[in-house]
Amino acid sequence: MPQAIVLRGLRGRQTTKADRLPHVEHSAAGPFYTASMGGRIASALLLASAGLIAQGTAPKAKVEDYPVRGAAGKVAFGAEYMVHSIQGGGTTLIAHDYLVVEVAVYPPQFERLAVSSGQFTLRMNSRKQVLFSQSPGMVSASIKYADWERRPTLVGGVGGRDGGIIIGQPPVTGRFPGDPRPDQTRLPRPPKAPAENPGGVEPKDPVDPAELLASTALPEGEATGPVSGYVFFAYKGKTKKIKSLELLYKGPAGDATLNLY
Repeated sequence: MPQAIVLRGLRGRQTTKADRLPHVEHSAAGPFYTASMGGRIASALLLASAGLIAQGTAPKAKVEDYPVRGAAGKVAFGAEYMVHSIQGGGTTLIAHDYLVVEVAVYPPQFERLAVSSGQFTLRMNSRKQVLFSQSPGMVSASIKYADWERRPTLVGGVGGRDGGIIIGQPPVTGRFPGDPRPDQTRLPRPPKAPAENPGGVEPKDPVDPAELLASTALPEGEATGPVSGYVFFAYKGKTKKIKSLELLYKGPAGDATLNLY
């Protein structure tokens, strides 16, 4: 009968071989916070959005229904430039730091085609350098936690030592349940009259950006029929500086260029 391997420690304690294996701790580095909490939240958002199944948007009946069209071999593509808007579930979200393109893929009938947002890039103003697609999790983080990466703002205040008004300061969003930051940076709210609901219609629950973006993004995997969804490209410049915009496809069907703008 084989015997277990036993090692003796410095103080006579017997340890098994598994006890001597090094313990490795992993940490997530996030681009939004200097503290480790920011990285953990970013990773959690990415994992949460990855766990949601991307159903995409509803493809139009035919590719000709899209304002921009192209083809690579037997595969047809339709596209619509949405600028910063994402629509779904009766709600419209605005992603200020991303350009959004709705892409539709029409593979040949009875044939399978691997579809991925990574097959699409964006070329702006005829430059050689292109913009690569980004995950829905990164886009939803920029919408839900808008203060992660602050823009220049002018903040001023009036009033006395015990109270006053702050002008120009963006709202602070909680990073996790129970985060004390919003309460620490927010002035006391003035008393409000009871909310009235004369119509008797219950208000809808707010839409979770992570769920909406993950469900409307371009589905990943093999397609046996038409599929469509949003593809996101990081861009923090002004849209008025965009003189031309091309959606480039490079995948198993070949190459294609769609002139969006």
